[in-house]
Amino acid sequence: MIRASHLARGRLGSVAKASRVTLASSARAWGAAVRAYTYQTRPDTSEKETIVKLLYNIGSKKEVEQYLRHFSSVESQKFAVIKVGGAVISDDLATLASSLTFLNRVGLYPIVVHGAGPQLNKRLEAAKIEARYEDGIRITDGPTLAIAREVFASENRKLVEALERLGTRARPITGGVFVADYLNREKYDRVGRIVHVNREVVESSIRAGCLPILTSLAETPDGQILNVNADIAAGELARVLEPLKIVYLNEKNGLYHGTTGKRIETIHLDEEYEGLLKEPWVRYGTKLKLREIKELLDTLPRSSSVAIISAEHLHKELFTHSGAGTLIMRGHRLFSEQDLSGVDSDRLRALLMAHDPLIASGETTTASYWQALSELKRDGGQYWIYGDEPYQLAAVVTRKAGESISNLEKFVASKAAILGNITDNAWKLITRDHSQLVWSVPRTDDNLSWHFERADGSWGVGDSIVFWYGVEDWKQISDLVATKAVGEKAAPNATATTAGKTAPVGARGYTTAAHRPAMRSATNIGRRSYSTAAPLRVGLIGARGYTGRELIKLIDGHPRFELAYVSSRELAGKPVPNYTKAQLDHVNLSAQQVAELAKAGREDVAVWILALPNNVAAPFVAAIDSAVSSQPTGQQPVVVDLSADYRFDASGQWTYGLPELHRTKLANRTTGRIANPGCYATGSQLGIAPLLPYLDAARLPSVFGVSGYSGAGTKPSPKNDPEFLRDNLIPYAPVNHIHEREIGHSLTRLCKPEYSFNAENPLKVQFTPHVASFFQGIGLTLHVPLCKSMSVKNIHDIFAEFYRGERLVHVTQSAPLVRDNSGKHYAAIGGFAVPPSEEGAAGSAVLATRRAVVNVTLDNLLKGAATQAVQNMNIAMGIDEYAGIPTPPEPTMSLD
Repeated sequence: MIRASHLARGRLGSVAKASRVTLASSARAWGAAVRAYTYQTRPDTSEKETIVKLLYNIGSKKEVEQYLRHFSSVESQKFAVIKVGGAVISDDLATLASSLTFLNRVGLYPIVVHGAGPQLNKRLEAAKIEARYEDGIRITDGPTLAIAREVFASENRKLVEALERLGTRARPITGGVFVADYLNREKYDRVGRIVHVNREVVESSIRAGCLPILTSLAETPDGQILNVNADIAAGELARVLEPLKIVYLNEKNGLYHGTTGKRIETIHLDEEYEGLLKEPWVRYGTKLKLREIKELLDTLPRSSSVAIISAEHLHKELFTHSGAGTLIMRGHRLFSEQDLSGVDSDRLRALLMAHDPLIASGETTTASYWQALSELKRDGGQYWIYGDEPYQLAAVVTRKAGESISNLEKFVASKAAILGNITDNAWKLITRDHSQLVWSVPRTDDNLSWHFERADGSWGVGDSIVFWYGVEDWKQISDLVATKAVGEKAAPNATATTAGKTAPVGARGYTTAAHRPAMRSATNIGRRSYSTAAPLRVGLIGARGYTGRELIKLIDGHPRFELAYVSSRELAGKPVPNYTKAQLDHVNLSAQQVAELAKAGREDVAVWILALPNNVAAPFVAAIDSAVSSQPTGQQPVVVDLSADYRFDASGQWTYGLPELHRTKLANRTTGRIANPGCYATGSQLGIAPLLPYLDAARLPSVFGVSGYSGAGTKPSPKNDPEFLRDNLIPYAPVNHIHEREIGHSLTRLCKPEYSFNAENPLKVQFTPHVASFFQGIGLTLHVPLCKSMSVKNIHDIFAEFYRGERLVHVTQSAPLVRDNSGKHYAAIGGFAVPPSEEGAAGSAVLATRRAVVNVTLDNLLKGAATQAVQNMNIAMGIDEYAGIPTPPEPTMSLD
């Protein structure tokens, strides 16, 4: 019988349903505790004890304390080097600061090296300086370096100030650590190759009780500033300090398998590296990242490891066996032998005597066990012994003659194997050799979840739980349960449960549901599993614009979609930025080339996104339609057009893609052609739709809209010139703006015959757009004439009910602000108002009081474009509508 107390909770397979619920609620509780605690700038004297108890919410007391002892066993500077991407600082600063503060409160001193790539690109764009790359390295000329220094200093200051607001002492270190030579001055200009690290600068910060916060800028010996990639800088610092952990924070929370779409939870390089490099999906950026990590870990002690994780899950990665991201370590090569003569029996004996309870207690001896294995083989059976080179782990699998299911008899591991997650690698090796397994574990075992996570089913008998893996035949399961019942001297009746089905073999027992995708319960049928389904390839035509860039970011973080082609005439041949799933270069696809690719149907490209200016999409649409005309509808690629070209379609071939208002039509699509709404039109319709039954037929709604200058596109004009817009507000297209027509046309589709406006009396709106000096976001103030008087509460309740359950529309009491919604994926609606009624008023004075004022904000590049496109793609492909879209529970508003 296996004693799971010797096993780390796993980093393979899915988590059992009960575990998911428990962990989710624990995570929420822990997150709330983090926020509450870190904002206390004067913690009491027992703060470390308090924080450790909070950490118990994400893992057991045993494992948390085990990792704390492990991390505290080395000098402070040898705990962890954490590389923070610029996007984490811009998008998740509060979470990052809170996570670092918690580590510091338990006496740990992570060393932070941060980048600022997205911020630098934005500043360069504003300065009209082209971001140039060669071999994936940013070419850094004088003007670029000058802006880079400002940006790095600014982002460094932001992080330091965020930490100090939480009471954590931090020291900004923007220079003096990295000494460099020119990498290749002719090719890359002011880009450095680090030749020396001044560790004393970092160590003095820690001695002073401050977290060191470093930029990756370096200097030559004569003082010239050079740009260095933050990943490389973090690696060079790690080579000097030899920390236990090198952490790369990213938004995706790890590395993902290019074929299955599942997050890779552990990689043991000694065992898996060569095989990984042969995988067809390991190429370009992924291959480069793996190679760099291997080269780094090869120079460090075996106790060092790399973790790729998000800021939100940093604690779970560091303080639990199961982790939360991707753990990469050298590990040791594993072996598999089918005879005792192939193993070091003395070392195996020592491991079993130390960690196997039956042998350690004297209930049996290793000699007796060797004899039992020999007799099994003599009788025609087989056995396999698995282990690692230093004999920190051992597993024994047996199979009797004539049987097809293998028995996992022993699985023991030392503390080093647990901390090193070698148990995970061994499980992979065992299940590779044995497609069907059975094993039993005491009910009192501390780590039952490790087994539930790996098992396809379980059965409780007496003081033990019997688990099985890969057994799907009900006759086999019945025989298995009956045999084990006899073996455990339990009651002869039991029930085994797998995948929601019941195999009756007698009386009740303790059961669980299976987790294997092939045996999903009926409640999951029809919804694809991201972890097992193949990626859906996307072709993006028109990647140069702001919306194209946001689409690339969203697809990069999407669990199912991956980019196949990114087309841009101006960027052809240049690397695709902000995409980490693969190394892609822009191409320049003609309509005819798209047609050739579309002939393969969804096998090559499942979704084509046309992110083109108005009146440009038609040739591409015609080419795709012609190429797929003979294909069944379900095999034709989906086309999502972001221009206005098909929003007024009357042929029935195109569906208007505003899911909150047209979800049924999108879900029941027949053509796979989706017209993505305009940004102003999206916000305006969301602000008017709930009031359609109450509109006054004699008066028209009016919309006053203000957009950031990203809405004017990338083609230079006064409307996107920051200098011209400084302290300015520009009205444009005061009548007949295309969104004005779109708002009325699309809302009319929603009107019922009994409404004031309907197909016989189409709705029109008055819309005046403006452009302001901020970059992205839209603010709308809508005046909606009503057919009767209403209170503010009436209107709020109508909107709250209309959008109940919508994760990308938030209804608030207060007026939403553009700055609070910029960069967010939802639309916010609030600030409802009605004019006060006047006693004795008549005529137009009464009509004036029958009016609702509604405020709407949304990000023109996200919910107004890219996010909505992904939402439509998800629906069209039959997957979770919100997959790949960050959906916070509620917006942050700052105006009452």
